[in-house]
Amino acid sequence: MTSVAQPPADATALTVVQVPVSDPRVEPLLRELGDEYSTRYGKDAHAELARYPDEEFTAPHGGVLLLLLEHGEPVAGGAFRRYDEATAELKRIWTHSAHRRRGLARRVVAELERVARARGYRRVYLTTGPRQPEARGLYLATGYTPLFDTEADPETIGPLPFEKHLTAPAATRAPAPTRAPAATRAPAATRAPAPAAAIDASRINPPEHT
Repeated sequence: MTSVAQPPADATALTVVQVPVSDPRVEPLLRELGDEYSTRYGKDAHAELARYPDEEFTAPHGGVLLLLLEHGEPVAGGAFRRYDEATAELKRIWTHSAHRRRGLARRVVAELERVARARGYRRVYLTTGPRQPEARGLYLATGYTPLFDTEADPETIGPLPFEKHLTAPAATRAPAPTRAPAATRAPAATRAPAPAAAIDASRINPPEHT
């Protein structure tokens, strides 16, 4: 598929919201994903969207569904579900057909990773279809490790698995104590000069090393 380059996303106009699958703003996401899957894989591809119950993408079941809104309208979105105790599985990554090539999918993936990390997940896993080179390129570009032979024909592999290990949030460091201004610090104790006989001449002019 060919898409026309769009202007870069204006971060000030974008808002990320967590929503349930029942939110009416999710409908464009599901509709376009269904159409995309059907175009590339056949009519039965719509069943992919019904594989997991909606509850898996909401709390307290370990998942989340995010929408990226621009001036209140959904332009991109994505979700993750609990894969195992330490792993979140990305699903439903989508960019509206009128807003592609603006870096919106990267923004969604980064936000999903942030939420997953905050919830205690330490790994992200996903699969994408062999006929979705755009998705494959997205995950390679955002630091995901392919768990398949990238030199093989994707059609001979089937779903293409990827993973990414999330780093733990950096520990908050206590600020260094503030030193008093030089004028208010007590003067250093004055040391008495060493007796002349105790001075080691080798320390006055130490030998040079190369």
